[in-house]
Amino acid sequence: MLKKLISIDLDGVLNNYDGLYNHCKIPPLRDGAFEFIKKLSEEYNVELFTVRNKKLVIKWLKENNLSEYISNITNIKNPMSSVFLDDRAINFNGDFAAAYQSIKDFKPHWK
Repeated sequence: MLKKLISIDLDGVLNNYDGLYNHCKIPPLRDGAFEFIKKLSEEYNVELFTVRNKKLVIKWLKENNLSEYISNITNIKNPMSSVFLDDRAINFNGDFAAAYQSIKDFKPHWK
């Protein structure tokens, strides 16, 4: 059976990002992230999307024993993904008024 693709953002989802971007260091792995990715990878191909330097991301994945569970690293949200998991996303449900209000009220979970 062909696995569906899931795209997951790195900062603010898998790590303890707090809004202060450091291009030389990726924040520590968020509690529960390893178990989540491992379980997800059993049923899905997991792609990581990030604007971070790919070599730094690969190093971080190895340090956190996540390399074997990630099928790809990209800085582009893949249109073939079934789902995007991102700390800065709003789900559009067909209602523009509700979407506008969600945008006005939006704050990432770490703020």
